[in-house]
Amino acid sequence: MISEKMINLTMNSSAIRAMFEEGKNMAQKYGAENVYDFSLGNPNVPAPEEVKKAIEEIINTEDSVMVHGYMSNAGYEDVRGAIADSLNKRFGTSFGEKNILMTVGAAGGLNVILKTLLNPGDEVLTFAPYFGEYRSYVANYDGILNAVPANTETFQPNLEELENMLSPKTKAVIVNTPNNPTGVVYSEETIIRMAEILRAKQKEFDTSIYLISDEPYRELAYDGVEVPYLTKYYENTIVGYSYSKSLSLPGERIGYLVIPDEADESGLIINAANVANRILGYVNAPSMFQRVIAKCLDAKVNVEYYNRNRETLYNGLLEAGFSCIKPEGAFYLFVKSPVEDEKAFCDAAKKYHLLIVPGSSFACPGYVRLAYCVAYETIVNALPKFKELAKEYDL
Repeated sequence: MISEKMINLTMNSSAIRAMFEEGKNMAQKYGAENVYDFSLGNPNVPAPEEVKKAIEEIINTEDSVMVHGYMSNAGYEDVRGAIADSLNKRFGTSFGEKNILMTVGAAGGLNVILKTLLNPGDEVLTFAPYFGEYRSYVANYDGILNAVPANTETFQPNLEELENMLSPKTKAVIVNTPNNPTGVVYSEETIIRMAEILRAKQKEFDTSIYLISDEPYRELAYDGVEVPYLTKYYENTIVGYSYSKSLSLPGERIGYLVIPDEADESGLIINAANVANRILGYVNAPSMFQRVIAKCLDAKVNVEYYNRNRETLYNGLLEAGFSCIKPEGAFYLFVKSPVEDEKAFCDAAKKYHLLIVPGSSFACPGYVRLAYCVAYETIVNALPKFKELAKEYDL
């Protein structure tokens, strides 16, 4: 018999992934061109040309050990140093090679830092709506995830509720900006006030509360919106980053953690995170793609492609009668369901071959998420179907 914990996780497996699989089945039945799958945040924009050139250069010029061999658990020193230099140049920080730990994507990085920090029963807070797998990541180390209720007017963090919910058991707060599923970028004003609250609570409880910033969508921001770099606002910040979206490399599983010197017990955290990286079974981040991203630190995906999708889908849904806030980043729309039971609404959408994800998957029922990282033609062809769906609800 498998573990009881896994029985529960298997029964409540990701609704997003389940819908993705359902989409593949529908495509076989009706034809891919007749199915409009907005379920999974799987980038449709190709990786920048620099990535292909870097792969070819590495394969053709580096020796086998340099490309495929073991390295320190934290990753190649020269790669970590290059990332630190890039961050310092962009954000005015002062990181060194030792502050960077290469990880198996952002998910691997979150698991590494949570294993490093959590004792059984420790509490982690995050803001609804949030990426549902945070709950599983925290549970992996017998922590307890509690969600701060959503501010559905702006989807900025609900700081009054945060202040009320922080306790002596709180070890960490996870933030995700630009946010999945709303596309909201947390403002500098919000971050400054959040830092003030956390400092005050640390003093009150005589504890350390770490702010874990999950940043796979940092580079996907629109209309000149600035995404604050959180280590500059709060000393106990740890950043998890992924190249899955910024370079369209989700399947390569490459990212990093930033553990600043200013964080409480930073030396112990860095050492423990290195050990966690090994004993969790990652051992080290993918060797070749560490080399690749080091050559592509200034490369960017075509954000304007996502922006065209954003504008077309957002305006089309408003025209059809739906309601949602306009995303400032990432590649998701969080749309108000026309009925209280958004799962029933998602089921109704399937009649029109529209695949959308219920907001309850993000601890925010009454909404649905649409991932617009799809072909532009998919959006154009889907909009008449959304209008038909809207008419069903008299919008």
